[in-house]
Amino acid sequence: MAELPFNGLRVLDFTHVLAGPYSTRILGDLGADVVKIMSEARHGPDGGTSSPYHAMWNRSKRVLQLDMTQPDARLICADLCNEADIVIDNFSPGVLDRWGIGYQVTAIENPSVIYIQMSGMGDSGPWSSYVSFAPTVHALAGLTYLTGVPGREDIGIGFSYNDHQSGLHGTVALLAALIERRKSGLGQRIELSQFEVGTTFNAPALLDFFANESITGPSGNELPFDQAAPHNCYPCLGTDRWIAIAIMSDDQWTRLIEKMGTPDWATGPSLAHVTGRLKNQTFIDQRISEWTQSRIAEDLMTLLQSNGVPAGVVQTGEDLVDNDPQLASSNFIFEYANEHPTLGKISGDRLPLHFEGTLIDKYSRPEIFGESNRQILKDWLDMTDDDINSNIQSGLIR
Repeated sequence: MAELPFNGLRVLDFTHVLAGPYSTRILGDLGADVVKIMSEARHGPDGGTSSPYHAMWNRSKRVLQLDMTQPDARLICADLCNEADIVIDNFSPGVLDRWGIGYQVTAIENPSVIYIQMSGMGDSGPWSSYVSFAPTVHALAGLTYLTGVPGREDIGIGFSYNDHQSGLHGTVALLAALIERRKSGLGQRIELSQFEVGTTFNAPALLDFFANESITGPSGNELPFDQAAPHNCYPCLGTDRWIAIAIMSDDQWTRLIEKMGTPDWATGPSLAHVTGRLKNQTFIDQRISEWTQSRIAEDLMTLLQSNGVPAGVVQTGEDLVDNDPQLASSNFIFEYANEHPTLGKISGDRLPLHFEGTLIDKYSRPEIFGESNRQILKDWLDMTDDDINSNIQSGLIR
């Protein structure tokens, strides 16, 4: 089997919660040696290595305990930075600089190093010091407003959508910097603002304002810039079971009503074209709901899709893990070969990429404190057992 794409790449990881850990999880899955700096005393808001939340986003990494409140621990960390290809953090701006391990210092000894700083607001501007989590970034970036429903602009996305997107942007930025390093031999510092990442997903709304001075509002399940009807979620048989149906053409509308038995209400010329259906959306949604609510969601999806009608079950987490035949066919959900020391048997989601020449089918489970301290210091710094024991006894490693 061919080597993984990032075998030999050393990544020093100062990230926490989701955006940064998601980026480094991808790098680790692809073969990079990701060393995550943590402290059992101050492990951050994601709960430490025995937290299921931490376990979800921190597989394919090794954990090194360093008490960064101590100056000597920062000296060890400086040595690690000098051996790293990539240093990544999503602290507020300036934390690594205050520890004496910022890019400007490290690049003197390690000019090929790449730093990426993934703060909430970026490292300059009036909001750069703001504490940022997904709900606040979503709100400021306009995502909460635009993804609500009319009359309930406070609903928003809910889940940490922008954290995932920031993690992906961070990974792409690192790939670009690695390509540039091949040409010049030099690293660089990258600044990523998670707020700006979120704002880019409002591009159609921004364009509408620039061109028409029109303020796009929340539209729920309707499409604000495309003509599509019906385009909604409809109740099915059972408790809280739903199906999404998205009719994008008049031909798909014809196919839908054929599967509905060509009811009289649907066959008039006023509904034959999308312009007429848009004027009668509430009426159409009511009639479709009457039809779907006596049907099993999965069976209905199969029926409609077999006739070229876009439809999808609104799935729950249980559906995805236990009932989804598509994910089962690709072994997307897997169980780690080795049990987690505190969580027991745990499962994960496979990297959603397939490389023709490289099989990525093994993932190292998330580590707990203490598993790799010695081996990391030996691998990266050639530290002796006596030196490691001394650092443990002095409390630098804990």
